[in-house]
Amino acid sequence: MFEWILVGLISGWLAGKILNGNGYGMMCDIGLGLLGGIIGGMIFEVLGVRAHNFVGSILMSTSGATALVIATRIIRDEI
Repeated sequence: MFEWILVGLISGWLAGKILNGNGYGMMCDIGLGLLGGIIGGMIFEVLGVRAHNFVGSILMSTSGATALVIATRIIRDEI
């Protein structure tokens, strides 16, 4: 459980930095990182790629969190 929170924290923070240098705040970034880990896991599973270590988990989660942040920004700007 602690590892999931740590990966979520790191990946949410990285997604915020990758996309324009700011996020939605610490708690929201952690949430997006955790959800991004799920999304990233599903995307990479479809592609047949698995994370076998901590760094791989962070990369997978960050890619999912980045996609999630992009989607939320698109939806937020359109509404």
